Amino acid sequence: MKVTRGRAPATPGRAATEVVVEPPSTDGTTASSRPSSGRGGGPTRKTARRVPWKSMLRRDWPLYAMALGPVLFLLLFRYVPMLGNVIAFRRFRPGGSMFGDEWVGLRYIGLFINDPTFWHVFTNTLVLGGLTLIFCFPLPIVLALMLNEVRKRAFKRTVQSISYLPHFLSVVIVVGMTMQILSVQGTANQIITTLGGDAIPFLQRAEWFRVVYVGTEVWQTVGWGTILYLAALTTVDPSLYEAARIDGANRWHQTWHVTLPGIRPTMITLLILNIGAFLNVGFEKVLLLYNPLTYETGDVISTYLYRVGLVSNNFSYAAAIGLFQAIIGLVMILSANFISRRVVGASLW
Repeated sequence: MKVTRGRAPATPGRAATEVVVEPPSTDGTTASSRPSSGRGGGPTRKTARRVPWKSMLRRDWPLYAMALGPVLFLLLFRYVPMLGNVIAFRRFRPGGSMFGDEWVGLRYIGLFINDPTFWHVFTNTLVLGGLTLIFCFPLPIVLALMLNEVRKRAFKRTVQSISYLPHFLSVVIVVGMTMQILSVQGTANQIITTLGGDAIPFLQRAEWFRVVYVGTEVWQTVGWGTILYLAALTTVDPSLYEAARIDGANRWHQTWHVTLPGIRPTMITLLILNIGAFLNVGFEKVLLLYNPLTYETGDVISTYLYRVGLVSNNFSYAAAIGLFQAIIGLVMILSANFISRRVVGASLW
């Protein structure tokens, strides 16, 4: 057995050296005495072989085939339509070029910036988006924490199934149920009149639109939103709860100091995604719920774009507003991600 090079323990004023003991081979020679193809006669090191991309494709083709559909969907319906943003700077006429007929620069951007109607719609979008975020983001966390404390599995599964069910109903069905319940002759007004009150036209009053919209959004999305949090709760180390109980922590203290920090990365990720979609208030539900009597509080950017672009055929003006909305959303998600990385230490990228 031969020692070729070594690392001795470091002493003051002397660097440590590495010790490598080479076992003798079957023919009695050591690695250093055997011939080597490396430059200088020394031993060579084996490097990791790079697998050719053809071999990877042949080996993992089922995975690539599964990813092909989502990639094509993103390309066709997310990236290719971005080319249409050019008509925000060009005059578009129906029947002409799909990329506009003539360059007008920032004309349409100046039009909506100086339009008070747009800023009223923008304010409505901020209010509805903010209310949706305030109620629809923390309530799934609360419901998940409550379900996590339930020890009877049958009751827990029943509550989960009931809370998940509204997510699978289409927006048209949800709006139809809402109209049946809140109409003048609906269930809600029948209860009010039975108790001696006067019927309230909930769907015809602008001050009730935000309450109705946020209420239906909470009913439809909160139960489904608990799935990710319940999955995240299973990753929390049970030994942390045992240590907390030994230290005298009650259930509330365990939730605050163990459970919530354990699911914090999931909470931050979903919060950033929700902030990114802050201005994309549900177009279908608003369009089906609102009417000219509730435009004051119910008209949002998406429905305003529908009326201006498709109904009035002013596509360039609508494209300019849509581009502005997309830029604001991009700025918001980048800002939220930066602040989260700086303050909390968790972010999407």
